[in-house]
Amino acid sequence: THNLPPGLEYLNQLDQIIIHQQVELLEAILGTKTSSKYEIKNHLGQRVYFAVEENDCFDRNLCSPLRSFTIRIADNTGREVITVNRPLRCNSCCFPCFLQELEVQSPPGTIAGYVLQNWDPFRPKFTIQNESKEDVLKIIGPYTTCGCFEDVDFEVKTLNEMSTIGKISKYWSGFVNNVFTNTANFGIEVPVDLDVRIKAVMIGACFLIDLMFFENSLDGL
Repeated sequence: THNLPPGLEYLNQLDQIIIHQQVELLEAILGTKTSSKYEIKNHLGQRVYFAVEENDCFDRNLCSPLRSFTIRIADNTGREVITVNRPLRCNSCCFPCFLQELEVQSPPGTIAGYVLQNWDPFRPKFTIQNESKEDVLKIIGPYTTCGCFEDVDFEVKTLNEMSTIGKISKYWSGFVNNVFTNTANFGIEVPVDLDVRIKAVMIGACFLIDLMFFENSLDGL
């Protein structure tokens, strides 16, 4: 563990990560977009990290799911351990040369890996890359992200897409919660022995999936 990025030692023990968005009162009442804040927990519900999105009011309210952002993830001592950067890019399958990508750093300033959207006319697809931009895993979503009162699963697969080794799930948590607060609750399941840097990249992929497919939806309805 002495070779792990500072602050990621705890991820070495986890095969399940829960991400819970904290609801801002102003956003819940007025519908005004505020900076997103998240708690990142283990399977027992214990907080491991917390995350804050950084961007400006223009991006949040006008660009919405397309917006660029920096998400800073800190441990329980307040030390920043992961930085997630998303540039402003197109969100349409009609522009396959300008699709989504995400950069994850851990520690901040050191590349841990990337998330790249792959062009596909029918299903959401992403590639997880390591710090050297080598392909490591695939993420493949369902044909529709409308869960109809159930969870929505994005499968984590090997590069040949033949084996499923985990998933990123958008949890459906009820009509009142979803419609009136639009809160996000996700679960990440990966092999416990997966490189902690790639686990950090998977957290970044979760944020990207949330903005692309659930930011302005009824979250599973």
